[in-house]
Amino acid sequence: MNGVELFLLGRTLMKIGEEALPTEGLGEYSTSNRSVLIVASDIRENPDSSVGEIAARTGFPQSQVSACVARLREAGSIVTAADPKDRRRLLVRQAPEISGRVAMVISTPIDTALAAALGTDDPREIGEVAAALEALARRLTPEALIRPHPAPGARRTKGSDGPGRPGGARDGGHDGLGDGGPGRG
Repeated sequence: MNGVELFLLGRTLMKIGEEALPTEGLGEYSTSNRSVLIVASDIRENPDSSVGEIAARTGFPQSQVSACVARLREAGSIVTAADPKDRRRLLVRQAPEISGRVAMVISTPIDTALAAALGTDDPREIGEVAAALEALARRLTPEALIRPHPAPGARRTKGSDGPGRPGGARDGGHDGLGDGGPGRG
């Protein structure tokens, strides 16, 4: 897989994820679910940020971030407070408790959206792909983007989680993600 293929796979996965989100009871909004999720992720990673700071990090216009923040606040996902240094600014952070809407979103399975994307209703095939996605989600967390990376061509040490790892995969070296070919898991 190359960088373009990985990027396109990421876009496909985002679209499947959007299809899996429950929309019952939601009104019409000017913001997409994708932009709301990107803003929510930024808020989780950067608590007590202003709308302007979120806009700078996400690349969204400030008006779009404000609309996303309003949606997240309405859903009970975030809370806002006046900035003690500048009372005109609002600081945004995750709500301390999980709201009913958030609980519904995170408890909704992806099976239906995954089945539609795969073009099958075979539970075994859907389960295999879902398991592979869960394995990727465990390994490729947002923190993976800020981890130090070894130099190209460097060998990984025992116990590392990279390719060719002698102690990486915990089930005898097979992580269920590759096809068993050279360099593919």
